[in-house]
Amino acid sequence: MQSTRQNKICRLIQQDMGDIFLREMKATLGPSLITVTGVRITPDLAIARIYVSIMVIGQGTQDSLLAQIRELTPDLRRRLGLREGKQLRIIPQLEFYLDDTLDYMENIERLLKQ
Repeated sequence: MQSTRQNKICRLIQQDMGDIFLREMKATLGPSLITVTGVRITPDLAIARIYVSIMVIGQGTQDSLLAQIRELTPDLRRRLGLREGKQLRIIPQLEFYLDDTLDYMENIERLLKQ
């Protein structure tokens, strides 16, 4: 169970990373839609696990876009640090994961219809 401080930081990171993907990384990552669906942070606030949902527009796949995001992690952490530098003493390490809850829900619905 996460503390109030962890929840506050998770919401802050989710909002700022969503804005970074929407506004600043459009030229780098292309026209695909990247949504931050959730953030989990370790109790010591050192590692933030960021779950993203990717809607591919144009070329590429979700896995290739996720690999590209993982390569850009140092730049994304720097951009996050510029936004949250006054609120956090140490900017956490970022780990990106593909959020597959929509696929999971569709699979459950398909199984229930059978």
